Amino acid sequence: MNTAHDGHAATARRHGIARRTALCALAACAWPAATHAQQSPKIAKIGWLTAQRAASLESAISTFRGGLAALGLVEGRNVALEFRFGDDDPSRVPALAADLVRQQVDVIVAQGVAVTMVSKLGLGVPVVFVFSGDPVSAGLAESLAKPRFNMSGISLMAAELTGKRLEILREFIPTLRHVAMTGNPDHPGEHLELAYSRDTAQRLGIRLDYHATRNDDELSAALAAMGREPPQAISLLADGFAIQNRQRIIEFGMRHRAPVISGWPIFVQSGALCTYGPDLDEVYRGLARYAERVLKGARPADLPIEQPTKFQLLLNAKTARALGLVIPSSLQLRADGVIG
Repeated sequence: MNTAHDGHAATARRHGIARRTALCALAACAWPAATHAQQSPKIAKIGWLTAQRAASLESAISTFRGGLAALGLVEGRNVALEFRFGDDDPSRVPALAADLVRQQVDVIVAQGVAVTMVSKLGLGVPVVFVFSGDPVSAGLAESLAKPRFNMSGISLMAAELTGKRLEILREFIPTLRHVAMTGNPDHPGEHLELAYSRDTAQRLGIRLDYHATRNDDELSAALAAMGREPPQAISLLADGFAIQNRQRIIEFGMRHRAPVISGWPIFVQSGALCTYGPDLDEVYRGLARYAERVLKGARPADLPIEQPTKFQLLLNAKTARALGLVIPSSLQLRADGVIG
C-alpha cells in the first residue's frame, strides 16, 4: 500500500514540476512581448492643417506642442504630429486634407481659412479648430453650444474689442477725430466688428471711414482714398488677408503719420503702434485640450465652441517715437508687453 502510494505521489510531483516548467517557459516567452508593449504604446496621430505658411505659425505650433506635453501627450513618445501647410494658397487645402485622411490621423487641427473649407469636405475625421471669425456667421455652428460637421474648437472673434481699440487710440491721441478702418467683408463676423466700431466712434465723436479690402485691388483703392484725405489713425480688422498685407498697410500708415492698431501680436511685431486682442498662447493651449479630449473619445459635436477670456495689450515704443507720440502712463500700466 505504502509503495503504491509513494509511486502515485512521485508521479504527481513529476507532473506538477512539468506543468510549472511549461508555465515558466510560456511566461518567459510572453515577457519580452509584454515588455515591448509597455515600451511602445499606441501612437496617437494629430494632423495640423492650414492655408498659411509654416513661418507665420511657429509660435502657435510651439505653444500647441507645449499644451499637449502638459497633458501627457509628448511628440515621439505617444503622439505624432503631421503638418500640412498651404503656403498662403487656400486652394491647396482640400488636397492637403485628403492626404491627412490617408495618413489615418485620429484628429485634424484646422487653423484659419482652412476651417470653413474643411467643413465642406465631409472628411469623416473629427476636427478641432482655431477660427478667427464668428462660427455662427460662418455656418460652423447653430450656436456656440451646438457646433456642426463633427467640428469644434475656439473662435478668436470678440467683436466688442474693435470698440476698445478706438478707445485706446483716443488715449494715445486725445485730439483724435478721424479714423480709417479696413476689413474683409468675406470674413465671418466682420459685420459685428464694424457695428461695434461704428457705435463706439459715434459715442467718441470720431469720424469712421470704412474700406472693404477683400483683395489686392480693393486694398489699393482703399489706400489711395486714404492718401487723398489721410486719417489720424488706421484700425485694421484682423484676418488672413490682413496678415498677408500687414506690412504694406503699416508702412502706408507710417508715411502718413497714421498709427495702425489691430488685434493680434504679429501686427505690433511688424510695426503697428499697438494691438489689443486674445492672448494667443492661451488660445493654442486651449486647442491642445480640445485635441486631447477628442483623442480620449469625446465627440466634437458635444464640445461647445469657446471664445477668448484672456486678452493682451501690446505696445510698440519704437513706432510711437517715430510718430512723435508719447505712450500714456495709463496704457503703460495696463500693457502686457512693450516692444522697442
